[in-house]
Amino acid sequence: MISSAAPPASAARVAFHDCAAVGLGMLPLGLAFGALVVQSGLDRWWAGLSAALIYGGSFEFLLIGMVAAAAPLGSIAVAAFLVQARHVFYALSFPLHRVRGRIAKTYSTFALTDEAYALTAGEQARTWSSRRILWLQFYMHLYWAGSATAGALLGSLIPDGVTGLDFALTALLVVLALDAVRDLRGDLPTPVLALLCALAARLLFPHQMLLAAFALFTAGLLAHHLATRRRTAHV
Repeated sequence: MISSAAPPASAARVAFHDCAAVGLGMLPLGLAFGALVVQSGLDRWWAGLSAALIYGGSFEFLLIGMVAAAAPLGSIAVAAFLVQARHVFYALSFPLHRVRGRIAKTYSTFALTDEAYALTAGEQARTWSSRRILWLQFYMHLYWAGSATAGALLGSLIPDGVTGLDFALTALLVVLALDAVRDLRGDLPTPVLALLCALAARLLFPHQMLLAAFALFTAGLLAHHLATRRRTAHV
């Protein structure tokens, strides 16, 4: 096991290996985003700037159409809140308490993405140092911004008939979800609860499915925790 007190150079090197597979999975999505920016009539520099300063993943794809249509700032703000509201739930178990320094915590909060959460909230990451977490987030930020910039510069070279780029993020998150399930070590109720919450949200709140699914899942986890604690107390 790699020590959590590894020196800075070692932490950077190890973090690079931690996120290499995930970063490579982000490349086709970033290329697709950059190409879409150009195809939507926006300047090429917009792709790199958006990826570096907004760093919102799925929201950035939505933002392209809103900017191209000159949507009001209020509408953009509401859309950003609805799409990114899941990060409120990520914060409940993201190891921000292990990140040292005000500036470091600020950047770590800004760079909290689905992929960063999946890699840092698992069992294997519980001994990771502040530097290792920050380097991992920085590398994934760099993967996204770099691939988006490359996509904007080379977008015209990507044939129109190429398909599957839009599925890259879905495939990546499925793999991360399977890794998370393996970390549960036989705790079957948790993934089953997640599936039931997703189905219920899809049926009852189809237009706010993600937010509703997270809310139901959080309530279910709290209820499961309380029930487990009561059973333990009676033993």
